[in-house]
Amino acid sequence: MFLIRQLIRMSSDRALLNRLEQRAVEADQVIEYLKQQVALLKEKTILQASQREEKRLRVENAKLKKEIEDLKQSLIEAEIRNGVKQIPHPTETSVQSTPATCLPPQTQVTTASANAKTAEVNEEKKKKDKPDKKQDKKGEKKEKKQTMGGGDDSKPIDVSRLDLRIGRIITAKKHPDADSLYVEEVDVGETNPRTVVSGLVKHISIEEMQNRLAVMLCNLKPAKMRGVVSQAMVMCASSPEKVEILDPPCDALPGDRVTFENYPGEPDKELNPKKKIWDQIQPDLSTNEECIATYKGTPFVVKGKGVCKAQTMANSGIK
Repeated sequence: MFLIRQLIRMSSDRALLNRLEQRAVEADQVIEYLKQQVALLKEKTILQASQREEKRLRVENAKLKKEIEDLKQSLIEAEIRNGVKQIPHPTETSVQSTPATCLPPQTQVTTASANAKTAEVNEEKKKKDKPDKKQDKKGEKKEKKQTMGGGDDSKPIDVSRLDLRIGRIITAKKHPDADSLYVEEVDVGETNPRTVVSGLVKHISIEEMQNRLAVMLCNLKPAKMRGVVSQAMVMCASSPEKVEILDPPCDALPGDRVTFENYPGEPDKELNPKKKIWDQIQPDLSTNEECIATYKGTPFVVKGKGVCKAQTMANSGIK
């Protein structure tokens, strides 16, 4: 009887430790998100300060121009009082045209008026032709924001927006600062392997993690977990008691796409965490009675090679 009580107490302690470690991982993710928000606020503050400084300089520049014009007018009036003859400065157009001295007096007046009008037209044309830098910058910022956002808001939120690929876990080792985390190097068909952090230590032995195929979610925003940036996620059948890594078809290769017959769309470049696209799709991912991984009943398929499955976990969630 005493032994049974001890076993129950140990089981309860393990469950408590698992929950604490899971909350520690979630806390790290929240801290990283808050750091990003602080950085964005700093950038916004700097931008607002520069805009205020620009406005102040424009006001000062206008004041200086007015002071210069007033001083020029005062100088002209002083020269006139002292008998200095004022000679008007010829415009560029009037210099290139026929000299006024060769024309009759009435024609001279008409030519000067025409020259002034031409100068005004040319100046107006220059203003129209000059690109609006502010507008261009706004357009660039908007385009950049859409690119960083990683997706078209008009697209339906379904599994086609996930970049699910076959990956080979080349190596896996314990995280230096977290007992419940593995750090893996995973080949997903790119030039260099991706670093992936997974909370699978309690469920999968380190020997089972080595040199195996898995289904990888590759377009989550990279997140730092206990100091290591994770660039993808290992897809697993999961329940409170058990976790199994999804097995791709045996002849699948790293980089092969996982597709869904009823959802033919293209995946986002990067899922926007603010839109919570993954959070909306994940509840509809599960294994069926035959342990086949599905989205709303549609299987995870590697074209021409087969379906992705859990080893033993039927009717279980996937995450």
